[in-house]
Amino acid sequence: MLIVTLYTRKDCKLCDEVKAELVELQSKYPHRLVEVDIDSDSALLEKFSMEIPVVEVGPYTLQAPITRQKLQVTIGAAFDRKNQLEQLEDPEYKQRIQKGKSVTTGDRFSFWISKRYLLILNLFMLFYVGLPFLAPTLMKLNADLPAQVIYRMYKPLCHQFGFRSFFLYGEQLYYPLAEARLQGVKTFEEATGIANLSDPYSFTRFEARNYIGDDAVGYKVALCERDIAIYLAILGFGIVFGLTGRRFKSLHWMLWLLIGIAPIGLDGFSQLFSQFNWEWLAALVPYRESTPFLRAFTGALFGLATAWFAYPNIEESMSETRQYYVKKFAVNQASE
Repeated sequence: MLIVTLYTRKDCKLCDEVKAELVELQSKYPHRLVEVDIDSDSALLEKFSMEIPVVEVGPYTLQAPITRQKLQVTIGAAFDRKNQLEQLEDPEYKQRIQKGKSVTTGDRFSFWISKRYLLILNLFMLFYVGLPFLAPTLMKLNADLPAQVIYRMYKPLCHQFGFRSFFLYGEQLYYPLAEARLQGVKTFEEATGIANLSDPYSFTRFEARNYIGDDAVGYKVALCERDIAIYLAILGFGIVFGLTGRRFKSLHWMLWLLIGIAPIGLDGFSQLFSQFNWEWLAALVPYRESTPFLRAFTGALFGLATAWFAYPNIEESMSETRQYYVKKFAVNQASE
């Protein structure tokens, strides 16, 4: 039987009029009417709040104002199309019909994910960026074994150089290399006694990577300064995105490149290339060591721009998924 979907809401006079017209057309064009309340889902409300009543039948859509003539022509066209597809025994059409007849566990899980994906992402980011802060806290509490587990978990994901990481429970929040030329702070070399760190090929850099800290210096966060800023910015945007009703439009890709990629690329790559100790390159890129502020600032810009670019696009996709399943569930419930 032909399915006619009416997007409606309570106290909608025009919707009631369209419903009455559909009842009158039932004898000429037998169909099953499925009503979808747009207030049941934020995506439907945003899409149809200014357009209801909206009628969908097959591939055809009608928006207000909807007359009896328009309904009759549209349903008639959908009827003819349905009969033609059934006569042709189109396998794709049969598959769609069969798929729409039942609601599977996979359907319900997909719908659940589409409604709660942002909560899942935010919880993941909170967990991912929170564990690195737990490691120094555990070290401070003399719980060395679980702290070491966290440091090892994140080691493949981050360089963990002590001179490019934040420290908790010590004299300073960070201990940069002397080459960073920050005034008024103790350098990493002074705090730890590990020297010859300006050479990227130096074995002492492995010491700096494995260095966790002590009660005087503090204990290292398990992700570097830049990574901490990236993931905290993503988490912050995700929270704001949710609290504001997911209404942000996606950041233009050119702005993402300008705000997110360019600063972090300039800071990171200029530092990297300047420290290779190649004479021909030294003339073009003088030696430099970035500062904790620049690492955190460019990391935060990258995280913010990336989340701003990605999350609205994810929401658009999830919104379409929710609309599909709300309609499918309504059709399935109406046929029971």
